[in-house]
Amino acid sequence: MPIKFRLILALFFIFSFSAVAVEIIEGRVVGVHDGDTITLLMTDHQQVKVRLAQIDAPETGQAFGQRSKQALSDLVFNKSIEVKKETIDKYGRTVGTIFADGIDVNAEMIRRGAAWVYRKYAKDQLLFQLETQAKQEKRGLWNLPESERIPPWEWRHPKNVSAPNITPSQSGGEFICAEKRTCRQMASCAEAHFYLEHCGVSSLDGNHDGTPCSRLCR
Repeated sequence: MPIKFRLILALFFIFSFSAVAVEIIEGRVVGVHDGDTITLLMTDHQQVKVRLAQIDAPETGQAFGQRSKQALSDLVFNKSIEVKKETIDKYGRTVGTIFADGIDVNAEMIRRGAAWVYRKYAKDQLLFQLETQAKQEKRGLWNLPESERIPPWEWRHPKNVSAPNITPSQSGGEFICAEKRTCRQMASCAEAHFYLEHCGVSSLDGNHDGTPCSRLCR
């Protein structure tokens, strides 16, 4: 077999395998937890929690947190969407890029200034360009005072940054998903938000308003 033909054949199999390897899931958005996490209702009535890949939205207790959640809700709530799945994270959530009405929602959240590019995981250079444009034009969170523009990954780990309602001594420097399941076990409002949004302890939000432990997070 000629070398050129074998090379073409090899490339064909490589690209064919890559196309098959991309998993697309579809469903209707029935819940928006914050600016980067949703719940999808599949056609088989199974619910799947989806984390938007490569972006990180302000937490609910942060400045712009509620507005970020509303921005995502405006884009996807009660709509049929597609998710280009990348992986499953340690909390059991599907991680991927979501598309609604033909829009790349992950990128749109960055373009609107409703989320940060998640430096630890981002690989799409377009997201960095969109973030730079949003920052230059002071869209969304980029219109906040600079002191309030704390990246969510730093806000969740306050040993390196000052954040409202939480100190390193309260959290031991960072949060991890453990066996805590009740509001009485939460040391702070920020910890309660972490357990609700990242550990899936939905019982902390008894009235389903997106705010856990109402007495703690008043």
